[in-house]
Amino acid sequence: MRILIVDDEPELVEQIRQTLAKQKYTVDTALDGVEALDRIYVDPYDLILLDIMLPKKDGFGVLQELRREKKKTPVLMLTARGEVEDRIKGLDLGADDYLAKPFAMEELLARVRALLRRSNELGSPQIEVESVSLNTATREVHQCSEPIDLTPKEFSILEFLFYNLNRAVSRYTLAEHVWGDEFDPVTMSNSIDVHIKNLRKKLGPQGSQIIHTVRGVGYMVRNEKA
Repeated sequence: MRILIVDDEPELVEQIRQTLAKQKYTVDTALDGVEALDRIYVDPYDLILLDIMLPKKDGFGVLQELRREKKKTPVLMLTARGEVEDRIKGLDLGADDYLAKPFAMEELLARVRALLRRSNELGSPQIEVESVSLNTATREVHQCSEPIDLTPKEFSILEFLFYNLNRAVSRYTLAEHVWGDEFDPVTMSNSIDVHIKNLRKKLGPQGSQIIHTVRGVGYMVRNEKA
């Protein structure tokens, strides 16, 4: 799942990014409200962590524009402000939750899990292809009920391919989605191939039957039952 952090404190942004990345989330960042909106209109996100006090366009303005454009992405407001009025204003504008600074990373992770779980309530977080099942809520992968230990990058690649079931995904698109801000078009194509090779190996004999190479394009997970 892909999360956008919007905050103008670089050290805090990096701390949150590393914490989320360790939990196998794909993370992008923005340091002001205008940059945040530019990213949101280009890439789909599963959750946005949004500070109120931002340069160029504050968090309230960003949130108001999102909801005006009918974007239903869950938003967790992050701010040093603790006033009841600010919490009420954020919730009235369409925020899904509110966390005042300073906060413990454990609490942030709990709020993130709760919001992602809530957004998945309308549909099952479980995606199954052949003998492989991937749970987007628990971040777990099983094959024939046996757990498979994947790195955060491997999980993100498999998750994105599962979301694009029966559609060819280019190496460029896959790398851009998985690496986010660290995306480097010069080196990422080879890195994607290496990760795919490792994924297939971990999936065992069925690995190549699940993840298909689309010559000249990239990769695809095919499921005839879908």
